[in-house]
Amino acid sequence: MAHSTPAASIYEGGFADPVGASQTVFRALMDAMARPGTVHALPAVTAPPAPLTASASALIATLADADTPVWLDPALTKTNAIKDWIVFHTGAPITAYQSEAAFAVVAAPQSLSALNGFSLGTQEFPDRSTSVILQVTTLTEGVALTLEGPGIKDRTTLAPAPMPQHFSEQWMANRQAFPRGIDLILAGPGSVAAMPRSTRLIRKEA
Repeated sequence: MAHSTPAASIYEGGFADPVGASQTVFRALMDAMARPGTVHALPAVTAPPAPLTASASALIATLADADTPVWLDPALTKTNAIKDWIVFHTGAPITAYQSEAAFAVVAAPQSLSALNGFSLGTQEFPDRSTSVILQVTTLTEGVALTLEGPGIKDRTTLAPAPMPQHFSEQWMANRQAFPRGIDLILAGPGSVAAMPRSTRLIRKEA
């Protein structure tokens, strides 16, 4: 029997129940955005080509459509399978330019050196910034981030890994651009957390 080709898999692995699955994923994401730093369960409702994960693919399949360009990091563009999977299941165009993306999916956050390469929106239209989905292997066992801001009572801690280079400095610069700035969505194994642009990162005392 011939092995199935990567191209064949792009037509598979989407939502079996598009309405129910997307509503469940969207609700989990909205809860995560409303309460930054908290971890919310994501059901396994997609089966994308590797190295795109089930959590990240469920999020992009829920969020993206024909009007929202998507940027993929180099780890996701080594073959056409992931690009083709996203286009087939969402209708979203793939852009080669970070600044044009409504959404970005990053499979290797440790190789992402510049968050400010994405669109930060404008003063008039801050909602035109990029929402960046980072695939992480954990939300609880990385370097602890202490967060405060809207939706957080006092302070909370999140410990994702891997994360972009010099993340603390990059996030503080992003926060200073408020109301402009990217929103960060952290796609962990079977889970999601978020750091909206309004979230402040507290430096550890020396």
